Order: sequence, then C-alpha cells, then structure tokens
Amino acid sequence: MRGKIKIEWARRMDRLPPYLFATINELRHKMRQANRDVIDLAMGNPDRPTPPHIVKKMIEAVSDGRNHRYSVSKGIFNLRRDVAIYYKNRYGVELNPNSEVVACIGSKEGISHMALAMLGPGDTALVPSPFFPIHVYTAIIAGANVITVPMNDPRAPHAAHEKGDGSFHVDGFLGRLSMAMKQLHPTPKMLYLNFPHNPTAYVVEPDFYTEVVKLARKNGICIIQDFAYKDIVFDGYRSPSILAVPGAKDIAVEFFTLSKSYNMAGWRMGFCVGNEKMCSALAKIKGYYDYGHFQAVQIAAIVALRSPQEIVSEIAKIYERRRNVLIDGLNRIGWPCSPPKASMFAWVPMPRQYRKMGSMKFSLMLLEKSEVAVSPGKGFGDDGEGFLRIALVENEQRIRQAVRQIDHVLNLRPKPEPVKKSTRSASS
Repeated sequence: MRGKIKIEWARRMDRLPPYLFATINELRHKMRQANRDVIDLAMGNPDRPTPPHIVKKMIEAVSDGRNHRYSVSKGIFNLRRDVAIYYKNRYGVELNPNSEVVACIGSKEGISHMALAMLGPGDTALVPSPFFPIHVYTAIIAGANVITVPMNDPRAPHAAHEKGDGSFHVDGFLGRLSMAMKQLHPTPKMLYLNFPHNPTAYVVEPDFYTEVVKLARKNGICIIQDFAYKDIVFDGYRSPSILAVPGAKDIAVEFFTLSKSYNMAGWRMGFCVGNEKMCSALAKIKGYYDYGHFQAVQIAAIVALRSPQEIVSEIAKIYERRRNVLIDGLNRIGWPCSPPKASMFAWVPMPRQYRKMGSMKFSLMLLEKSEVAVSPGKGFGDDGEGFLRIALVENEQRIRQAVRQIDHVLNLRPKPEPVKKSTRSASS
C-alpha cells in the first residue's frame, strides 16, 4: 500500500497573499451567529432587487426550453448587437458586434481571462494604487510582473481629504505613470485603469483619457479599463468612456457590467468592448473555458439595455442619498471626509488619533465595538493604508444607525438603541 500522497498547489499560488479580509469576514460571521446585529458596509454587494421588467423577461426566457442548451462563448449575436447600439447611443462609439464585443460571465471573469490571454512570464502590467485586488492578481496568476503606480502623492496620502477635497489629482498621477513607462525595461505590456475607481471612488474627465491614450500609444502599451461603476454617479457628474477618445480602440478595451447599474450582481453579466485583437484573444480563450452564459440571462440583459434608462438614474439617486447620510453623519461626529462623485463607496481617511493603529486593527475594533463592518484600506495595497472603504449597501436608516454606533466608540457617547432588523429591507 502506497504512503500518503503529497498534494501540492501550483507555484503560481505562492504569489497570492493570504486574503486580508478573511479575518474580518470570520469575525463578522461569529458575531452574527451570536445574534449580534452587524451593519455590513464592507462588501460592495448591491442590496436592492433587480428591476421587475428585467426579472419578468428572465422568467419568460427560462420557461422557453430552447434557452436550456449550450450558448455561444462570446455571447449571442442579438446581445452583442445591442451592446454596440448602446455604446453608439450613449458614448458615440462605433463597435462591430462581431469583432469588438464579447459577452462575459461578469466583468471579473472577463478581466481574468483577458490577463491569461494577453500576459505571461516576462510581461509587466502597470496598475494604479490603491487597487481593486483582481487588477493585480489576475496579472500575477497569468505569470506577469506587476508594478503599482501611486494615484496620489505617497508623501501626503491624506492631504486631499483633510482639505475637504476628495478629488483625484490627475497631473501628478500622469507624471508618475509617464515616468514608469519610460524607466521600465522592457516596456510594460498592459495598463489597468478603473474609473470611477474602486476603492477610492476617484473620477476622471475626458482629458485624462486623451493623455493616457497618447502615452499608451507612444509606448506601445495596451489598456484595460474597468468601467463597472460608470452609472453610479452623483452631483451631475457623467463618466466618460475611454473608447470615445480618438485612437483609443487601437490599444484599449473597456469592461462594463450590469451588476451595479441594474442591481444584477448575482446574474453575472458583463461585456468587453473595444480593440478587435484584444477582444479576439478573450473570445478565443473563453472558447476553451466555457460555453457562454446561460442564454436566458443574456436575453434578459438585452431587455435591460433596450428599456428606458430612468431606472439606472433612480438606482444612482438611491446611492447618492445614502452617500449624503454617511458623509454628513461622519463629519458631524468629528470624522472629516469628502463626498465621492461616483461609485457605491466612500474612501475615508482614518481619524488622526487612530492612524498608528493601522487600518486592519481599526476595522476590527469598529466591528467588535460598534458592530459596523468596513473594509481596511490595507486590503487594497500599501497605498491604501490609513484609509477605510465604506460601502453604501444599507438603507439610509441603517447608515444613520451605523454612524451613531461609530460615534459611541470614537467619542465615548452613550450606546444608541439598536434599529430593528426589519428596517434593513426598508426602501431608501
């Protein structure tokens, strides 16, 4: 009889660090098992239901047996055609549905497979920092090197927020990005962008993309722009598409998803649009990995894109009201922070008196003492240290309660009465 077989992971797994949020997730789970009412503002998981007209179409499509067979890995033609029409109407961008549109099982799947198709050992990807982990670790899993480029001056990471200006200082970032492209040898192959940004909620204007495309074309670098939060915008801001810049389609693709715009997170419906060769690479590798998304979901997605888009604006307004409640509340209790112009997150600097503690310990303290879960900035790279990401995924009443409970911990005020759990589903 043979001895115990040693099972080893692939070496690429050694390049993946321990999941930093696991400790918080575990504590949150234990607290809930102990019947403690944790207000979870950590994960960016939309809490509202999908609009009824989309659900109705999904039910109809599920009931049709013709949709139960394998689909097409790059997405059914009618869906790809409607994505092209959507981009033409929304951004003035012409797309060929046959060669410049690929449907994905969520944008995260598409971005991950794009890395496998485009990057390998010896290649380098540039990623703005702080970063959404998938933008770094998909490149690492593909065997590539990753160089992070600080989005703000690393010598004064809190300065913008403390002055009441939470905007992104674009010129400094462009300078650091240009320097990285010039100094690295061989030249980086890929640049990841993500605006509106997760976790910082930073936004950009069209001129930013003009400069980035100019830099990328000059240095022969491809661009992946993650456009997941394009519709969750506030105060009149409108998110520009990088593909609207002349020449962008020569070197760039954009990923967008229905998850946030239509409260369809669990449906996993995303798209890659743009450069023909990059889309072709994604379509080819997906052909080996999957048979495409469930066709009923794709048909429901067509309805989402075709129907009047007022529902998208209404969803954004819900997040805007929640943002106002959170930011006004934190400032009122003496925790200064700036209102984001987009996304479903607030990126707030830790209170001065707690910064030496670090974002991980501070997040755990808030969870244990105030029963409010947030994400530590450290989980988004070293440049995120000293900040917290707070998700706008509870209704206004619950967010007010979260602020009161945080106030109790930070300012030693009397502990507030808890809000009944039933309010979690209240409309806001």
